Amino acid sequence: MSIADRPKMIAVGGACATSIYRVDTVPPLPAKAIANALCRVADGMAISAACGFTRLGGEAAVWARVGDDVDGAFIRASLAAEGLDVSSIRVLRPGRSSSVAVVVDGRGQRLVVPFHDPELDDSAAWLPLDALRGAGIVHVDARWAAGAAAALGSARAHGIPTMLDGDVAPREVLARLVPLADFAVFSDAGLLAYTGSTDVDAALAQVAAAHDGHVGATCGQDGYRWYEQGASRHVPAPAVEAVDTLAAGDVFHGALALAILEGQPMVDAARFACTAASLKCTRFGGRIGCPTRAEVDAALAGRVVG
Repeated sequence: MSIADRPKMIAVGGACATSIYRVDTVPPLPAKAIANALCRVADGMAISAACGFTRLGGEAAVWARVGDDVDGAFIRASLAAEGLDVSSIRVLRPGRSSSVAVVVDGRGQRLVVPFHDPELDDSAAWLPLDALRGAGIVHVDARWAAGAAAALGSARAHGIPTMLDGDVAPREVLARLVPLADFAVFSDAGLLAYTGSTDVDAALAQVAAAHDGHVGATCGQDGYRWYEQGASRHVPAPAVEAVDTLAAGDVFHGALALAILEGQPMVDAARFACTAASLKCTRFGGRIGCPTRAEVDAALAGRVVG
């Protein structure tokens, strides 16, 4: 596939400078745990999806806000090094860039402690919405609601497919964004919080009853569930030994978006995305553990990925 033929994503959302610490166990408080590994990445939910989309064969641009500080410079430089278009990451003064501390334990589970500066300008008036015309899909998270709503609304007006990462967020934010998404792809926790249900399949049916597009939920090691033609569908995730689950859902979103743009049927797209997310879980480092396209294709073909 030539560069010109690659599927194109525009990702809109929060941008963070994230420090990830690996420990054997997280003891009860008060306590001290000695890290045995550390990495620092530029990420965010939509941003990590864009990184996965690019590593798996697509091309992506990021629309986000950072502060005029060391973390903001790190975020822009790191994402540019990943091959993402960062020309529409806006540097704001005053304000501090978002930063996150993540502790990952020996089972691959994590504690996430984010800081988002409430003084960072929330306006989306500067977004280059005319540039949406060249996109194959617009993917957003709920961490910057004003930017997400502006991008989703403009994309839909131009007939460009849209996808929302419906992770846990204030219900009023998701209620604003879900109707604008052709693909409302929740986390299971986000879906249950949004609907007030305790059952994923029932919650999918509830959202689908008022939504004219795709409604699904990532369910960790249980894989992906979605609602189609009056029934719940399911693709399991491959069994892996988890090292780090951070950004697995984001990698799923990026992989699912790519597969959809490639024309894969939903069951195949979901299997592709589940495989990519599961392989990511075997590697420490959040979104930098996203596999390559060759690795995902090999896993789907039953070949060993080393």
